[in-house]
Amino acid sequence: MSNEQKITNNIKVPNKDLEALRLNFPHCFDKDGNFQLEKFKANLTEKEINFSTENYGIDWLGKSYARLLASDPATTLLKADETHNSKPENANSENLLIKGDNLEVLKHLANAYYEQVKMIYIDPPYNTGSDGFVYNDDRKFTAKELQNLIGVDAEKAKRILDFTQSESNSHSAWLTFLYPRLYIAKQLLKDDGVIFVSIDDNEVAQLRLLMDEIFGEENFVAEFPRITKKAGKTTDLIAKNTDYLICYRNTDSVILEKNSFEDLKYDGVDEHNEERGNFKLSQTLDYGSIQYSKSLDYEIKLDGVIYRPGNATKEQMEARQAANPKSDFCWRWSRDLFEFGLKAGFVVVKNDRIYTKTYKNAVIKKDKKNGYYVEIQERKKATSSLEFIDNKYSNDNAKKDISKYFDENVFEYSKPISLIHKIAEISTNAEDIILDFFAGSGTTGDAIIQLNADDCENRKFVLVQLPEPINSKKNKAAYDFVKEELNAEPTIFEITKERLKRASKRIKVDIEVKIKANEKAIKALDGKLDLDDKEEKIKQLKSEIASLKKQDLGFKIFETTPIWEDYDFEAEQFDSSQTLFDVGKLTEEDIKALLVTWKTNDNISLSQELEIVDLGGYTAFYGSGKLYLLHKNFTTENLKAVLEKIDTDKAFNPTSIIAFGYHFESKNLRELSENVKQYANKKKIDIDFITRY
Repeated sequence: MSNEQKITNNIKVPNKDLEALRLNFPHCFDKDGNFQLEKFKANLTEKEINFSTENYGIDWLGKSYARLLASDPATTLLKADETHNSKPENANSENLLIKGDNLEVLKHLANAYYEQVKMIYIDPPYNTGSDGFVYNDDRKFTAKELQNLIGVDAEKAKRILDFTQSESNSHSAWLTFLYPRLYIAKQLLKDDGVIFVSIDDNEVAQLRLLMDEIFGEENFVAEFPRITKKAGKTTDLIAKNTDYLICYRNTDSVILEKNSFEDLKYDGVDEHNEERGNFKLSQTLDYGSIQYSKSLDYEIKLDGVIYRPGNATKEQMEARQAANPKSDFCWRWSRDLFEFGLKAGFVVVKNDRIYTKTYKNAVIKKDKKNGYYVEIQERKKATSSLEFIDNKYSNDNAKKDISKYFDENVFEYSKPISLIHKIAEISTNAEDIILDFFAGSGTTGDAIIQLNADDCENRKFVLVQLPEPINSKKNKAAYDFVKEELNAEPTIFEITKERLKRASKRIKVDIEVKIKANEKAIKALDGKLDLDDKEEKIKQLKSEIASLKKQDLGFKIFETTPIWEDYDFEAEQFDSSQTLFDVGKLTEEDIKALLVTWKTNDNISLSQELEIVDLGGYTAFYGSGKLYLLHKNFTTENLKAVLEKIDTDKAFNPTSIIAFGYHFESKNLRELSENVKQYANKKKIDIDFITRY
């Protein structure tokens, strides 16, 4: 099959809602593919669906414009930083740092990373009035164009243009800024994906309503309050030292991993060890802070010794029962539970006190029919809604994190590594992708490579950061650091990049220390007697060493760059009888940017390198079943080389051959198309020939 595509200036976000309608209500689309709303409503009305105009939600000036921004095509291309990406530590990395406006970047990622991201964390502008947020929009529409595009009246179109072009920081401007970014982000989340958003009091109410609309109110998970700093002296009525971490899931298939009890010291071994794992001694069975109950105040006889709560004598115990105080010493377990626990090995006597055992992989449970029983499972605890009211998650620690790499004043508003480490730990596993499109100083990337080193997994991060200029007066330390020490243009992006480089070096040292410790432990075990778990421990240590040696500590860099001047006009009106677009001005770098942009739109991840293929002297690019022909001077001999390679190379089986139309003459394109079609029919295979602009 042959067809023509105008992709370069028409990269859009997939609309899964529209595709669902097309699948289930095909009769509600006209021959041109336009959705007919009235026909759809009539169809549902027949099924007694009530179209009420009253509902609960959020509306603001610019909402229709925000929806337009979410669906509007990207105005940029993507290009690789080849110098950085070719370095040994980065060449095979699957981590990404992308420079550019995050709305543009999200549109580019929308196909290759569609439903691929497990966790998103963002720390957007809080709109405090002093954080520098203003709405900036380089899209130029007239009031008349806006009326037609989003279906509003002239007065509303003018008001929208006023705030989009006047650097507003109103609630409406903030919502218009955030809506399209969150809308596209949702398309990137896996079904079991989650998103965390940091926010403070200024916009938390608006954010909750906005996320209810985009993710669904039923998918709200939690609003975690977080200590931002220790409360010091203040002239305010209340010290403002908290913000919030808002969490939503994509669908109800999300399961947040609860906190494992791994941090507890399970060093006890008994006859149940193989089935239940090691155990630790919990608190004594009795204590005095419990609400007193007569049923929990009983004698226990073990090996001829009588035990009473609080080591009381019989007389003291009887006196207590007679007085029946509201609070006094008693057992934590009922008599029935104690007797079961004793028989099942959950009880131990130590120093004349009775203790209970907490096994790593076993708990006591009870059902109405059969009573108590032991269930084998990994012991976990739920994440508390107050989990982040702890100074270890405060911005005070973020300053300490930054100071490991450079002066803490270089970046003043970063989040602590512990915060991102924690949320990634409970929501992601091996090989998962984590996205942060307000990367700032790069805390998320730092936290992910640290978490991977801790649990020997291989999560990948995708960070996006605008090359926002650093104000030399407001942040002289950062400005001087980037300009003088890094010898680069003073932007926030350069700080992000440098932090990731320094974090990788630091964690590499930590990993080497860990590997040496494991090798030493293996050597020590080899010298011991053949204990039951010796070989298992050695196997585990070797596996950990292998995982640590494979840790991905690099990252690739890409950036957005404007589509070439006049390309949009020419591509829309291209006539094969004339050459309107000046292809002669395209450089090799331009062609490479086109290739990166196209392959990403074709669902090939940015981290996947295309294979360079020599076709009889003509250089082409191949990956994921797609063969790209972007250079000039493709001849019949080169086509023969393509077909011969398909015949002889089992690893080379393109299902699409994509040619850059401006670099081929019309007759060559027709010849190519016909030859590919004949070959595919003869071999009974499917190969599409696509001319793309």
